Amino acid sequence: MKGMLSLVALSFSGAIGLTFLMLGCALEDYGVYWPLFVLIFYVISPIPYFIAKRVTYDSDATSSACRELAYFFTTGIVVSAFGFPVILARVSVIKWGACGLVLAGNAVIFLTIQGFFLVFGRGDDFSWEQW
Repeated sequence: MKGMLSLVALSFSGAIGLTFLMLGCALEDYGVYWPLFVLIFYVISPIPYFIAKRVTYDSDATSSACRELAYFFTTGIVVSAFGFPVILARVSVIKWGACGLVLAGNAVIFLTIQGFFLVFGRGDDFSWEQW
């Protein structure tokens, strides 16, 4: 039951994050859909972690070069997702209010992704690896 409650909470927080992103695009004052390109960052952010977990499966090792490189690439992707709307706002493609809504959505979505891996990445009976 605890796993199902976690799944519902993560789904709810993901919906809130996407709502912030959509509000930043679709409100009448903003009306520009360029910030939707951050969806690409949401999709590719866990990929380095998946690759590193597949290549180095030693759970005993405290650190490995492959895992550290995956953390570095993931950090670069997350920072790029936060920088993209700021750059769009600086060059006046979107308004600063839309930028704030997209940044709030980014924070919620990336915390949801991190929460997913913290809750379901333990390797117990209720793990994402079994899906």
